[in-house]
Amino acid sequence: MHRHHNGRATGIRIGAGLCAAVSASLVLLCAAPGARADSALGTAPTGPRVDWDAIAACESSGNWHANTGNGHYGGLQFTQSSWRAAGGLTYAPRADLATRSQQIATAKRLARIQGMGAWTCARR
Repeated sequence: MHRHHNGRATGIRIGAGLCAAVSASLVLLCAAPGARADSALGTAPTGPRVDWDAIAACESSGNWHANTGNGHYGGLQFTQSSWRAAGGLTYAPRADLATRSQQIATAKRLARIQGMGAWTCARR
């Protein structure tokens, strides 16, 4: 049998495959903010800086000690289960009883666990 090899068509298929692979990689990187793609290098992640004060302003009008009785606490409106899961109990029994910096430290851990979708205001 004679096989006809068209280098141009093969190049297009390879190019499309490469494009798909690159696109998939970008989606994974974008879908996982804070993910340590560079952990083998031991360097810090280079994602966008989170403005925790802006998120708190939206979530709780910037009241870092908010406890409105709705099951969400502190400036970043943690649920008790999220506060516990992200290690917030190290600082205080509830987020509203912790300092701003303690809430932010816990929020960073929660963001690594759940992503920024944990905050309604961060999705806007």
